[in-house]
Amino acid sequence: MTRSNRLPSDGGFEAVFFDLDGTLVDTAPDMVAIMANMQDARQQQQLPYEVARNGVSNGALELLRLGFPRANDDELQILLAEYLDSYRNALCVNTEVFSPLRDLLNIFTRNGLAWGIVTNKPQRMTDPLLEQLDIARHAACTISGDTLAERKPHPAPLLHAANLAGVAPENSVYVGDAARDIEAGRAAGMATVAAGYGYINDADDPNEWGADVYAADTMELMSLLLRAVGLDNE
Repeated sequence: MTRSNRLPSDGGFEAVFFDLDGTLVDTAPDMVAIMANMQDARQQQQLPYEVARNGVSNGALELLRLGFPRANDDELQILLAEYLDSYRNALCVNTEVFSPLRDLLNIFTRNGLAWGIVTNKPQRMTDPLLEQLDIARHAACTISGDTLAERKPHPAPLLHAANLAGVAPENSVYVGDAARDIEAGRAAGMATVAAGYGYINDADDPNEWGADVYAADTMELMSLLLRAVGLDNE
């Protein structure tokens, strides 16, 4: 996979925004566990963890489509209601911020660098999860999937994030692990980073997303973001 270690205008960025699931936070252990419990209750074979993990980025409904391929639309809606009810009560059992990204957020905060979260996850899940992880207190913004009428890949959530953070979109970086993240970031005029360590299935090729940079792991991501905002000597 072709990689670059530079963003355009290296060192000139004023804000960094992150997708949540699979980019900033590893939510797969809890999201997959809920579905596995539902499969067990129905005496249905569980998906291999890595297959289920890579479906998490597409949200609960698409995860359930993977786990219950024979379910029709009506059955999926019933499964979805059960899933969300269970997940709401187990948001942060084994979920963690990807290491060392908590340290990265602390560096941003300490240096007055604006950062935020733009996710398609519903607010009723996003807010309590971030509270339990204790990472949202210093965020310039948290934009959930239902904050606006539009959601990614529409650029509106990212433009709203930049406005709340008081920065120009073109002076911002957006990091995500799905094609819709990069599409949204590009449409908003932001520099974009594809998180190659995220929830990406075998049929998806981040090279085709059009991101400015591909980060193979979180250490590479941390390094390039610190350089992009001029804090590489921190």
